[in-house]
Amino acid sequence: MNLAMKKSSTDIEYGKKVIDMEADAVKNLIQHIDDNFEKAIDLIIKCNGRIVVTGIGKAGIIGQKISATLASTGTPSYWMHSFEARHGDLGRVVAEDVVLALSNSGETEVAQLIPFLKKIGAKTISITGNDKSRLAKYSDIVLYIGNIDEACPLGLAPTASSTAMLALGDALALTVLKKRNLSKEEYVFFHPGGEIGRKLLTVDVIMRKDEENPITNEDTIVADALKIMTSTKGRPGAVSVLDSNKKLVGFFTDGDLRRNLQKDVSFLKKAIKDVMTKKSKFIKTGRLASEAYKILRENKIDQISVVDDNNVPVGMVDVQDLLDAGY
Repeated sequence: MNLAMKKSSTDIEYGKKVIDMEADAVKNLIQHIDDNFEKAIDLIIKCNGRIVVTGIGKAGIIGQKISATLASTGTPSYWMHSFEARHGDLGRVVAEDVVLALSNSGETEVAQLIPFLKKIGAKTISITGNDKSRLAKYSDIVLYIGNIDEACPLGLAPTASSTAMLALGDALALTVLKKRNLSKEEYVFFHPGGEIGRKLLTVDVIMRKDEENPITNEDTIVADALKIMTSTKGRPGAVSVLDSNKKLVGFFTDGDLRRNLQKDVSFLKKAIKDVMTKKSKFIKTGRLASEAYKILRENKIDQISVVDDNNVPVGMVDVQDLLDAGY
């Protein structure tokens, strides 16, 4: 084996060792999930303010991610740099807030904030690797991650400890999410853009309803149905047709109009039930917008009626609505 190959092999082995050390740090967290974790969850759930996450250095960066995860899963939160807090940003904190403070040593500038936080009246949860530190001593709740050996060859750079903090932050945020019983619809509300929003977006959110949802009775003559389609806000180019029980029995579109005009102009005087599409496509409320997109694409149509469990039309999805949603 030449020197280059030997060096490469050494690098690979060390890379694996780093991952092993960080994986062990996360796995060992399990033994530290105790009553304090449950107390922290209850404190976050009962918080009437915001969860203020603070830290400095690598712990601060991890704190930013934890704060973002909390906010995106239904728990109002913002991140505050510990150093900036000592120079005015402390004014953002109010008594109703809960401060989540991150420091592996527990002796950084983060610990210096505790007396001021107590004067404000905010409760403090600390995440630290030193349960004898000033931060741990003066916090209301301590989440101990253990005495972790860093994966750094010098044993100094925050690596395994910051990875453990990240995992514990996720455990906090997701346990709170579970306890809040946040629905998919509520989760999507916090993710209106991007792939997550598109994957979980329901037709209820994008459908046209009320004055934007054209409907008519099956005995309405075509000419009058056209007036409804034309006068409806947004002009979706279609109308849902209802029977005497207000249930969906058909659909009439601009395409149906063109096809019938080619045959006989007098059809405008007929009842719409004689020319409508009787076995029209529809989708139920609560279904994903992606399902509506699939129906429109596969059937080469531009609109679809949205009905409730009783087959009563409550909305309409137009292809333009899906385009606006990012499809």
